[in-house]
Amino acid sequence: MTPAVSGKTLFGHYRDVPPSYEALQAFFPLRPLRSASDYDRAVEVAGSLAGHALNPEQDDYLGTLGALILAYEDQNQPFEIPYISGLDALKGLLRDHGMNASDLSRLLGAHRSLGSKILHGERSLTVQHLRILTEYFKVSADLFLPAPSSEG
Repeated sequence: MTPAVSGKTLFGHYRDVPPSYEALQAFFPLRPLRSASDYDRAVEVAGSLAGHALNPEQDDYLGTLGALILAYEDQNQPFEIPYISGLDALKGLLRDHGMNASDLSRLLGAHRSLGSKILHGERSLTVQHLRILTEYFKVSADLFLPAPSSEG
């Protein structure tokens, strides 16, 4: 169980953290994580070390433990980036920037109804719109384009 789940940490105070690499190694040996329980325990130890002002030996130990955790995650918990439509991406960017449909219309230099039509899926973005949006939001135009088909 990880500290975030249990609400507890192994080392409540810095004075509780083993002071040397060797002492930490004796507490939780650094070796490849082979099971979910190994992983959970490693995350618990790392979470308990995080947030303390560590000395160089403790920091080295945490760095190595972090690499073992990442290696386990890469092998056992593949992360797939969820697909988000261009329209949803645009809505999210507008929300994050405190903008609405009227603001979108002004940004695009268009009639005030265009922003609403785009956000309701009634109008598509043009190449010029993409240029304006990518420049303003500092994102790639790919964000607004349909995902490539996985069918060959």
